[in-house]
Amino acid sequence: MAHHAYGISEIVGTSPDGIESAINNAVARAGSTVRNLDWFEVQGVRGQLEEDKVVHWQVTIKVGFRIDDES
Repeated sequence: MAHHAYGISEIVGTSPDGIESAINNAVARAGSTVRNLDWFEVQGVRGQLEEDKVVHWQVTIKVGFRIDDES
């Protein structure tokens, strides 16, 4: 098994369509600027309310990415 080193970034994804969509948005956005994404962990969930209804979701996640070998 190879030895790897990982970096971790915390990001917030948003969506009016729900938690899963907010997570997918965060991962997709991270993937557009960071290589070697391997995992994510949900840190928190928040939402925006209007007239006693949930209208928007915010999900804070940590994403782990493998750091490239220099060889």
